[in-house]
Amino acid sequence: MKLGQIAGILLALSLCMVTGCQSSATKIAIEKLKTIDEIVDGEIEKGNFPGAVVLVGRDEKILYRRAFGNQMITPRKEAMNEQTVFDIASLTKPIATAASIMILRDRGRIKLSDYVHQYLPAFACEGKEDATIKHLLTHTSGLPAYTSASNLAEQFGSPCPDKVIEKICSLKAREKPGREFRYSCLGYITLAKIVETVSAKRINQFAAENIFEPLKMERTAFKPRESWRDNIAATEVVKGQPLRGTVHDPLARLMDEISGNAGVFSTADDLAIFCRMLLNKGTYNGARILDPKSVRLLTTVLSHGRACGFDVESGYSWIKGANAPEGTFCHSGYTGTSIVCDPASKIYIIILTNRAHPDDKGTVKPVRTKVADIAFEILKETE
Repeated sequence: MKLGQIAGILLALSLCMVTGCQSSATKIAIEKLKTIDEIVDGEIEKGNFPGAVVLVGRDEKILYRRAFGNQMITPRKEAMNEQTVFDIASLTKPIATAASIMILRDRGRIKLSDYVHQYLPAFACEGKEDATIKHLLTHTSGLPAYTSASNLAEQFGSPCPDKVIEKICSLKAREKPGREFRYSCLGYITLAKIVETVSAKRINQFAAENIFEPLKMERTAFKPRESWRDNIAATEVVKGQPLRGTVHDPLARLMDEISGNAGVFSTADDLAIFCRMLLNKGTYNGARILDPKSVRLLTTVLSHGRACGFDVESGYSWIKGANAPEGTFCHSGYTGTSIVCDPASKIYIIILTNRAHPDDKGTVKPVRTKVADIAFEILKETE
């Protein structure tokens, strides 16, 4: 082989290292994933939601990312873009609250077998005495799903975070802890209070310092900055004004928008970083966020189809579609957001929509299942 040929090969290899060479299978997957365009455009045309950002990745590669439609349609139209910030609603539960609990576990500050009343003594009443942190994480504590935010606001004004916690602690368990699965926002509000009790930091500060900032999730926060507001997807119109940068969930608003059940705002790219961290057993770009055991606890079945944060096999796991491999974990948010991750293939699917805008009547079930089905089928074909 001539010296010039060797130099050419070395140059090609070095360019490949810098830019990242794509296999033919990856190129096929990227091309086929473009069929997602038609799916999402069709759902917008049907009026199911005003806009969306969809991202599909595999390990460190983003295979598909596109913005669709509008981030707001009333009182005026504003186009969606790939960096639009969304109220991610209940994705707050695994991404901020459960992950924070696991960090405290990794540091030996708590055990998942600890009773809730060790941190909130008032919780030990009405059949909740035996509820543990694990029960809260897996939605098996016996707590009701929700409580009336309007009644609390009428009694105590808004915000009234201490009164929300008092109310939760006073509630009667629906059944003995551990016996049944009931998806409960109240359990995750309680978990955030435990984070605060143990760390002396509210969940917004703890999550920022220990998750979002180390991961460089620069557009992820509770109570987003005013400078972000013009690029935040609107949710429901309330009293003639769209919620934009104000959390949609009523109880989270009573918690001064810093709550364990909802309140985080984020982007598709930032959520992709979080997914990659989980799929890399708790590390990302050299930053260790979680111990590998904590990642397993967050993402593998422990009780009634639920992990300690994510869903795997419960009735809520339909969002991962029919083609998802066994062990795929997921979570959704009321505002029209969802994450699906397969640990084996390291595939992740992020769908962010503003389905609650403007009248809280939108639907995202078709787009979630269709996008997941096509992504997993295509990526399976091109392995």
